[in-house]
This record gives sequence, C-alpha cells and structure tokens, in this order.
Amino acid sequence: MTKVTVVEVRDEGQGVRLFRVQRTDKRAFEEFTAGAHVDVTGPTGVTRQYSLCGPPKDRTQMTFAVKLEEESRGGSRALHEEVSPGDELTVSTPRNLFPLYLKATRHVLVGAGIGVTPLLSMAYELHRLRKPFALHYFVRDAATAAFVTMLREGPFAGSVTVHEGLSRQKQQEVLEGFLGAVDEDEHVYTCGPEGFMDRVVDIGRRTLPEDNLHREHFTAVDTTGMASDSFEVELDTGEVFEVPADKSIVEVLGENGVEIDTSCREGICGTCVLTVLSGEPDHRDNCLTAKEKARNDQMATCVSRARSARLVLELE
Repeated sequence: MTKVTVVEVRDEGQGVRLFRVQRTDKRAFEEFTAGAHVDVTGPTGVTRQYSLCGPPKDRTQMTFAVKLEEESRGGSRALHEEVSPGDELTVSTPRNLFPLYLKATRHVLVGAGIGVTPLLSMAYELHRLRKPFALHYFVRDAATAAFVTMLREGPFAGSVTVHEGLSRQKQQEVLEGFLGAVDEDEHVYTCGPEGFMDRVVDIGRRTLPEDNLHREHFTAVDTTGMASDSFEVELDTGEVFEVPADKSIVEVLGENGVEIDTSCREGICGTCVLTVLSGEPDHRDNCLTAKEKARNDQMATCVSRARSARLVLELE
C-alpha cells in the first residue's frame, strides 16, 4: 500500500466524483496496464476497489472515479464528503483482472454508467498504440453522465459512440447491430450493471468464442441458497485444517496463524487467489474468468469452497 496525496477532486457527472492523486513521496507510480484497478482506503479506513481511468503510461499520477452509492457503508460516501485536495489516501499496487488482448485485430469496448471507467484506460492505450477500436457508451442522459464531454472532444473521439436514453428494446437492437458485425478475430470488453453485461455477452456469443468476450465485475456473486458443506484444506506445508460450512478458507487459515492477503472479501478483487495443487474447487467468485475456473488450478479463497472432500493449496 502506498500513501498518496489528492491533487484534484471534481464532479464528473451526476453522483460521480473524479480523484487525481500523486505519490506523497513524489516518486513515480508503477506502470499499470489498461483495465487495472487499485484498492483505495479512505478516511474511515474502509477499502474499496476502483478502476484506473487515466492513460496507463502516465506514471506521475493515478485517476479513478467514485460513484456515490445510496447504501454506502462508508466507502464511497466518505470519499465524496470528506476528501479534498491536499488530503492523503492509501492505494494498493494496481492489479489487472480485465486486461486487453492486444493480438486482436480490433477491440470493441461496451460500457454503461460508471462501468465506462476501465474502458477509458483501454481507449487511451489503444489510441496510443494506434490499434483499431470502438467505444460504445450507454447513458440515460448525456447531460448528467460521467466523461461524456471528454469522450466526445478528447483524443479518441472519432472512435466513440454515446448512446443516450435508449429503451431496453432499442438498446437490445443497437447491441445486436454492432456486436453482430464483429468477426472471430475481434475482442469485446464490457463493464456496467450485471444485467447489461449479461446482454452484451449473450449477444456476443452468437458470433464470437467465449475467450473473445471479457467482462469486469463490481459486485459479488449472490450465494443465497448455495449449499455449503464442510471440507478440509491442506497446505503445501503439510498442515491440514477443517473449513466448516459457516466460515471461509481465509477465515480458518487466519484463525490458525496463516494470513492470506485479502481486500474485498467478496470474490471481486482477486487479492486472495491461491494455486490449487489438487482437489476440485467450488468457484463462487467474480474475479477469475470462465476459462481460469475451468482449469481448477486456482481459486479465490475468500468466497469459494470445495466440491471435493479436500483441497490442497499452495501458499504464495
């Protein structure tokens, strides 16, 4: 985690505030890749994950946007109401669970609402690399939506289409129109409300293989009604622990003096992912891709469980 100083705070659309930060020690940030996010710890000590939305090659600053959540538990509300230029925050090293596949012949970025933020860093990078792309941004009202002015007037404005105030049926028609025209060498990236991403992916599957469809998640998997039996976890140290139905792997290991790095504890950020040496995980996260889950060689230990009686995990 790194101490940063807030150098700019500005409203960026209705209910969205943009924060630009620099390292307090004046050093350069580590270079990040397009689509990355950071953990941000605000004045209340609450840590949340936010996508970086500035140019990835700019190591002098980081930029992220925060939507004020109506049912905020102290994360977004504190950043909106208690943070001003000159204040200090703490941020993590950037992590990327939503990277660009740069071998694609063309990239189609599809965002809605605050989900446009990771797509902005992708657009900056693709524009810098002179790779063909299209960014489609769906908003209710362009006058109050975040980043619309920048998208329409910025360096890659010619690759941007803002879709404003569409009905659900019209949105479906527009998505089917441009996604139906992609070919098998193109890749699609989507971020926004879960239902919106589901529609993008479902339409994309008609013409593209699963590996060409990428989605970002801001919410945890709903595990209501999912069975949770006890199972055993064996570490590569030889230690064996029982994980009861009402506790996570992270919790059990922590109680036994084995600390696993965690952040969201909701299966979103990927901090707690460990290598699976044997056994079959029951994946309940939103940080691993479908392909990664199918391999069963890693798992998010804060939420995922086991289908086998025992899992053998490697500590990293």
